[in-house]
Amino acid sequence: MSNKAAWASEIARKLLEVPLPRRWAHTQGVARQARSLAPILGSDADLLEAAAWLHDIGYSPEIAVTGFHPLDGARYLRDVQRAEDLLCRLVAGHSCAHIEAEQRGLAEQLAVEFPPVDQVLSDALSYCDMTTTPDGTATVVTHRLSEIQERYGPDHLVSHFVQLAEPHLIGAVRNTQERARRPKIAVH
Repeated sequence: MSNKAAWASEIARKLLEVPLPRRWAHTQGVARQARSLAPILGSDADLLEAAAWLHDIGYSPEIAVTGFHPLDGARYLRDVQRAEDLLCRLVAGHSCAHIEAEQRGLAEQLAVEFPPVDQVLSDALSYCDMTTTPDGTATVVTHRLSEIQERYGPDHLVSHFVQLAEPHLIGAVRNTQERARRPKIAVH
């Protein structure tokens, strides 16, 4: 594990392991998925793994403020941990957060504080999150989306968000899978 990923995993462990053990298990699985993408991300692999470790820290009761975990986590990283801008933006925007932010009336705050990132990195983080169960095991995106809706119930804001975001999340997963299947070009 690189220095950035090790730093990120320790922050996530401190914020999630005891108060939210299932969220911690999910986070560990998301980080495993991120490591599996290292061959297609090159120099961004470390950044993606760090974002995978940190993507759900906003659920921690210790740092939750707005109740919207991407924004709470990114603000904590920016304001308390003084994390690099791109890492904060990845956490803030993970898994189509802009769509849920719209539902919560937080879209403008999210967009102004944490502008969207490169599509390849954004897709890769969505892939990692959307192909990992709450218990940290690998799954397919359609099962993950169904599980989220079942867990929250049909009338919950998160279920509504998932319905709106589903084509984008499935697209992000497919885009990342396609990138992983492309042959690597040897450099001499």
